[in-house]
Amino acid sequence: MYDFAYVRAKSLDEVTRLLDEHPNARPLSGGQTLIPTLKQRLNRPSMLIDLQDIPETQGIEVGEHEVSVGGMTRHADVAGHPGIAKAIPALALLASGIADPQVRHRGTIGGSISNNDPAADYPAAVVGLGARVITTRRSIEADAFFTGLFSTALEPGEIVVRVIFPRVRRAGYCKIPNPASGYVMAGCFVAETHDGIRVAVNGAGPCVFRQRDFETALAVRFDAASLEGCGQSAQGLNADMHASADYRAQLVKVAAKRAVACALRLA
Repeated sequence: MYDFAYVRAKSLDEVTRLLDEHPNARPLSGGQTLIPTLKQRLNRPSMLIDLQDIPETQGIEVGEHEVSVGGMTRHADVAGHPGIAKAIPALALLASGIADPQVRHRGTIGGSISNNDPAADYPAAVVGLGARVITTRRSIEADAFFTGLFSTALEPGEIVVRVIFPRVRRAGYCKIPNPASGYVMAGCFVAETHDGIRVAVNGAGPCVFRQRDFETALAVRFDAASLEGCGQSAQGLNADMHASADYRAQLVKVAAKRAVACALRLA
């Protein structure tokens, strides 16, 4: 690693001040991506600002209409929270299947969505549920938050404070992981919300995206059979040594059907 300063911030004001004073500083949440890049000397921040002691980024609140999750909440805490399991069981299910126990006990929801790895699980839940991302500066709707490969609407010096998930009628999630690495090759989060059907696809493309054709079909009848006549275009999907774009397109449909079945089972 290169030399860098380390500060364990105690407030959002302190984080904002440090990021303004040190443009090359990086906030540190779970560190599941940042620490390996430091070890490989792919990242050279002047300072790491640890966020784990900031009260506003902590805790889970389950209300009548929505669930609020602090940005520094660990995946394991979401997976094991009885309130989330009752309010949005698909969200708890998703969190329980992220990576391995070590990652689930260190990784955070805020870090995951800020990094926006195409193979990450949480972006599918954020978009699929139509969540709002609360930052140090504003509230960002899910459809506007993820902008591309490893990129988001976050501006320099802006960090995720909380994620607000609306409670939905029913939701389900399915991912098809690479059998060796466990990374998502194609996944789908399906939700029947009070405003209609939302279908979010992760893993298959450079960034999570809505599948509008699937949404239209499921709005007529919320059943896996409704997707029989639908297809996913391979254009723009990821292609690598593990799977071609055409194969990933097929996996998207498989994952969507399983996600609908999951939603019906969890309802």
